[in-house]
Amino acid sequence: MRISHRMLAATTLSTVLLTLAACGGGATEEKDEGGAAGKDAPAASVKLSDSEYGRVLVDQAGRTLYAFTKDKAGVSNCGADCIAVWPALTTRSDPKPGEGMEKSLLTKTELIKSVTQVTYNKWPLYYYVGDAVAGDINGQGVDDEWFVVTADGKLVTKQAG
Repeated sequence: MRISHRMLAATTLSTVLLTLAACGGGATEEKDEGGAAGKDAPAASVKLSDSEYGRVLVDQAGRTLYAFTKDKAGVSNCGADCIAVWPALTTRSDPKPGEGMEKSLLTKTELIKSVTQVTYNKWPLYYYVGDAVAGDINGQGVDDEWFVVTADGKLVTKQAG
C-alpha cells in the first residue's frame, strides 16, 4: 500500500513544527541523559552504511538520509508541507563525519532562524517518514526528486535492480 504524501503531511506537520519549536530543531539530534536536546547535546553524526544502492549516508542510528533535487547550493527548498514528510537532519554544532566520509563535504546551513541543517556536498540532508527502522530506504526515487547520497556526495538516481 502506497502512503499518500498529503495524508502524511496533514498528520505529521503539527508534530514536526512543535518538535522544531520545542527543541530548537533537536528532533533529529541525539538527546542528553535528561531526554532533551539541550545546548550541549552532541552534534549530529553522519556515517556510511551498505545498502542495495551501495554505501550511502545514514545518521548515527543507521537511519537513511536523502537529498532533494530541488535544493540548490546548500539551500533547502523544502517548505512546511515537505518537511512534514521529509524531516531535516538538524544539529546545534558542527556535524561529525563517520569513517569513510569526506570531512570537507560535511557542513551545515541555516534552515530557519536558530535551526541548522546538515549538508553533504552542498545537499541538505533529510529523513523520510516512510522509513520505519534503520536500514529502510523507502524514500529512494520518490517523485523522482528524492535520492540517497553516496560517500562522494553524489545522488543515486537509479532504482535497485
